[in-house]
Amino acid sequence: MRGKMGRIAGAGILAAVCVLGLPGCGKEQPEDSGKNYIGVAYYNQSDTFLNELLDSFRSQLKEMQGEDTETVVMIRDAAGSQRTQDDQVKELISAGCDVLCVNLVDRADPSEIIDLAREHEVPIIFFNREPVAEDLMQWDGLYYVGAEAEQSGYMQGELAADLIKSDSRTDRNGDGKIQYVVLEGELGHQDAIIRTETVVEALTDQGIELEKLSYQIANWNRAQAENRMEQLIGQYGSQIELVLANNDDMALGALDAYEKSNNTEAAFPVFFGIDGTKAGLEAVVDSRLAGTVYNDKEGQAGAMAQIAVALLTGRGMEEIEFQKDRCVYLPYEKVTKENVDAFLMRGL
Repeated sequence: MRGKMGRIAGAGILAAVCVLGLPGCGKEQPEDSGKNYIGVAYYNQSDTFLNELLDSFRSQLKEMQGEDTETVVMIRDAAGSQRTQDDQVKELISAGCDVLCVNLVDRADPSEIIDLAREHEVPIIFFNREPVAEDLMQWDGLYYVGAEAEQSGYMQGELAADLIKSDSRTDRNGDGKIQYVVLEGELGHQDAIIRTETVVEALTDQGIELEKLSYQIANWNRAQAENRMEQLIGQYGSQIELVLANNDDMALGALDAYEKSNNTEAAFPVFFGIDGTKAGLEAVVDSRLAGTVYNDKEGQAGAMAQIAVALLTGRGMEEIEFQKDRCVYLPYEKVTKENVDAFLMRGL
């Protein structure tokens, strides 16, 4: 995908960010302003991975810049409310947005957003949270960019299995089983459910005998994960040998709880995350996380930028490698201490 982006550099894109709350972001734009407008609505600004993805999206738009066209990126944070997001999309359309990029609060409830966009003929690039297939088929102006959740969970399980097999110290009590806890994203969220199921499936497929002590919902959030882990430490103490978190922020929150506890490092379990955020990768470098699974934010941001440019210019859509007609999926990759430096370089 990144190799193709140079082919559409002539589309002429200059990304300028309109910061939340600043004057002009929610106002009707004059028809002869000579600018294009991309509206971005995402579920929660506290999500580290999404913030890094959007930084890359803006950067890659700038790489496609030209002198003739300016594209203003207008960003809205729904703070976890689908009703708020619906209203924000209505505002962005009223403000004259030519393309929308939407990270749904509730992937099962996009109908109002789709109806609004179709009525005003504003195409949508959904990202990171995939609508159900039936919703994506409602209109040919709908696209999706993301990754397959099954792959991330299975890779996390393979990473954990490799460590357990190579280091007998992981089974600290020597009972032949690994006592583990899971920190899960949102209750009922498809990606969270899939990651939780497939990580256990992968460990079992690798012949690892497991004993689940608990799983806790931490809403992808580092502070919530720290709080949940403090409770688990109080309940299970040194019994916990493995912490599997649906994302890096929650893995780091669990680690925070241990580092603030009275436990020595020798009594710490091993921690695995998913996403490959900057903080997560740095924790792998420092051996604080045993590993993570890289969610290709640069590739996803590039695909979003390429689709957006094609929609704005009417050129280049045929060069995009879609799956399921209008979807782009970027593969995950395993990250360990041995290869983490290469992933850190991607974000530079």
